[in-house]
Amino acid sequence: MSGCGCAEVITPGLLDLFDARARMIAAARPLRDSEQVGLAAAARRVLAEEVSATLDMPGVDNSAMDGYALRLAELSLEGLPVALRVPAGAGVLKLPVGGCARIFTGAPLPLGADAVVPQERVRLDAQGRVHVDGELAEGANIRRRGEETQEGDLLLPAGACLDAAAIALLASHGIDAVTVVRRLRVALFSTGDELIEPGAIRMAGQVYDSNRAMLHALLVQAGCEVLDQGVIADTFLDLHQAFTEARAEADLVVCTGGVSVGEEDHVRPVIERLGGIAFHGVAMKPGKPFALGYLGDSLIGGTPLIALPGNPVASLVGWQLLALPFVQVRQGREPAPLQRFSVAAGFSQRGPKGRRELLRVVLDWCSGAPVARLAGGQGSHMLSAASQAHGYLMIDANNNVEEGHAYGYCPAVQFLD
Repeated sequence: MSGCGCAEVITPGLLDLFDARARMIAAARPLRDSEQVGLAAAARRVLAEEVSATLDMPGVDNSAMDGYALRLAELSLEGLPVALRVPAGAGVLKLPVGGCARIFTGAPLPLGADAVVPQERVRLDAQGRVHVDGELAEGANIRRRGEETQEGDLLLPAGACLDAAAIALLASHGIDAVTVVRRLRVALFSTGDELIEPGAIRMAGQVYDSNRAMLHALLVQAGCEVLDQGVIADTFLDLHQAFTEARAEADLVVCTGGVSVGEEDHVRPVIERLGGIAFHGVAMKPGKPFALGYLGDSLIGGTPLIALPGNPVASLVGWQLLALPFVQVRQGREPAPLQRFSVAAGFSQRGPKGRRELLRVVLDWCSGAPVARLAGGQGSHMLSAASQAHGYLMIDANNNVEEGHAYGYCPAVQFLD
């Protein structure tokens, strides 16, 4: 048993998880607005246009090692005298005939030198002459000018998300500002009369709003500008006003809760009044009530809306597998691929009925090969297991889990992109 505590009800007409993901990606339209920012503010921003190399990299032939630059043809049993000392930052010097140069990593290669021998392979005799141990090939330990990039080469393409390495690459070319896509403005709110803010005094029956805190963090992590609308009362009029205001201010609306089909679930009727539903219901556990809709005339012309389930783990799964790729495409990025590989199950349990299940698991490497073990209780309200999980064991509908058998595994770390 999964320990979910919910009834195994097969709901007809649910969309397959991978079909739903494909529809999310196809429905997203990239933002066209851009702005220029300095490198200090560029982390996790998306390039709006390609960036070209401003110079050759490296700018000159230089040494890849601390050692000695020399002409191979001049190596002899008598050794070579040290005629130059070339530190990093020095100009390009000429290597005297019959001599070698003491050189340091990154220092310009003296004209005439055709190899660098690492200092670990050098013996100095009593006269300070250099003797080389072992063979040395022409061009050894030399970084050639332009071998990484040449001026005018494509440095980073439009759509690249700027991480620390990309920012370092830009800085290495003297680039101090870039044109990036404007941040996606996302209106976020929770629904539910039982919800209260963390820190408030809780009365019987009330629940702290964990979903909004979680989604706020995920949206910021994804590089979005979050317009936090708080908790909206679960009434038609309150939701109608919240959606109307969000439509005017945001590029995307994300809400959580109230999207199921109960008498007190008012989100869908309000969406249908102000716009429409592209699809509602995905054959996955947790996360079945996920919906994509819009406020306005159409999904393309209006403001897209993602309605996530109220159960926190279901909301997390819906974000990671379905909402995040939509956001990435809207940012002008390629959606991160859904990575899957096989791992052995370290447990047995009855399989899901009618929908694919994503079990929160940790990988146990004690035997040398990864074994997936349940991270804890698998209820869609149980955040403790989700907070400890390394990823998801993905079980196809109507398949039991048998200990030792291999199943598809999705690492959660991919969603940090």
